[in-house]
Amino acid sequence: MGRPRLIILIRHAQSEGNKNREIHQTIPDHRVKLTPEGWQQARDAGRRLRSMLRPDDTLQFYTSPYRRTRETTEGILETLTSDDPDPSPFKRVNMKVYEEPRLREQDFGNFQPCSAEMERMWQERADYGHFFYRIPNGESAADAYDRVSGFNESLWRQFGDDDFPSVCVLVTHGLMSRVFLMKWYHFSVEYFEDLRNVNHCEFLIMEKQKDSGKYDLQNKLRTWSELRRERAAIKAKEEDKELTDVGKEKDPNKLERQNSTPIAPRKWGGCPQGCNHGKNFKIRRDLAELRQHDENSAKNGFTHVVPEVNGTIASRRAPAKKVQGPNNSEDDSDDPRSRPTPHIDVTKAQEEVVSSPDGTPSFITIEDRLRNSLKTPLKSSFLHTGRDFGGTYSGHASEEEFSENDARERLAAKVARVRNGERTNGREPSTTRHAHANRLGDAPNNSDQGSDGDNEAEDLDKAEKEDRSIRGSVY
Repeated sequence: MGRPRLIILIRHAQSEGNKNREIHQTIPDHRVKLTPEGWQQARDAGRRLRSMLRPDDTLQFYTSPYRRTRETTEGILETLTSDDPDPSPFKRVNMKVYEEPRLREQDFGNFQPCSAEMERMWQERADYGHFFYRIPNGESAADAYDRVSGFNESLWRQFGDDDFPSVCVLVTHGLMSRVFLMKWYHFSVEYFEDLRNVNHCEFLIMEKQKDSGKYDLQNKLRTWSELRRERAAIKAKEEDKELTDVGKEKDPNKLERQNSTPIAPRKWGGCPQGCNHGKNFKIRRDLAELRQHDENSAKNGFTHVVPEVNGTIASRRAPAKKVQGPNNSEDDSDDPRSRPTPHIDVTKAQEEVVSSPDGTPSFITIEDRLRNSLKTPLKSSFLHTGRDFGGTYSGHASEEEFSENDARERLAAKVARVRNGERTNGREPSTTRHAHANRLGDAPNNSDQGSDGDNEAEDLDKAEKEDRSIRGSVY
């Protein structure tokens, strides 16, 4: 069959909540049932639907999971399939009925408050706009539009099935019916807010056109603007009739004054009843001082204040000092190019023999070498503390922490080794030939297993002595 020839939207019948709104204070909205009058409305809707259909039509129902819509569906099916007064061509077993949560009513926020608060909320919604106003702890019509959009897409995909029924019936709620039409026919927000609600068990019929395949809405939707115009016309006729009976003419100035009377808007945001939020609030002293400093800076108009900052905390940042570089360009004061470089006697450096552990000329004092060593401490190639401080080789890449005394002792030990002849021509002796395993048996990658045993024992003793004196023993 493909796309159905009819899409019918039906608002639920009268519920107990429509008759008494205070019932929502004690009964959840989804559990509100129909009144006896509502059941009668649902059965009448089934008879009207039966008169609209063809004998060969097939039906598929989608209903909101709320109780009042499910009971409305049951009332419609009861008379639609009844053989009273005549046998019905529509059998219940041939119909498909689905509960669709996306067709549920707009969420009004659990149990509703008192009637006075609800009335205040309805007035606030009227001033804010029905579509975007979000009920506290509930939904806005825009939220309902999002889930109806998803349902429309799902429904359109099902229209592609060859066995889709010829008539699709949606039993839902008043606002959801209008939102469904808004999505389908691309109504504007302004037009949606101008629409009046749908009556109980009123049919909104969308019929497919044979030539274009599009669905035309067969109903004329009622709007609030049209109702106001009708009421204004009725009121004008009544006034004209009264003036005719009295024999007076209408005063145009009076009508102009009535139309030009301004209406003071209600204030919903802020604190309509008076603000007392600052009664028990006291700003912190440091923040108050910062604010006062900003205000004073803005008033005094300091030269370093950037105009875009508008006296904020950033305005207190002093400008960086500028120095004149060698290329006559302004550089920042922290630029290394603007700092004076230390003077080094190259001739003296060439004549002197390099005798320091880090390869620096001997005329550079030990304090300078120590200062440089503290910044980049050297690691031992024999024993590694490890991440667990247990001497494991797995932590050989971890950074160790050195105190100033440890660094001094370490540098002094290396100086002593240099003086004893362990360094020749400015190069350290090779450690690859005398590499050894650590205490846990982890050998370095460059270890030489075929080296002399005496030399290994001697190097091991030196390594253990160095470790205990510099880093502290881990054994």
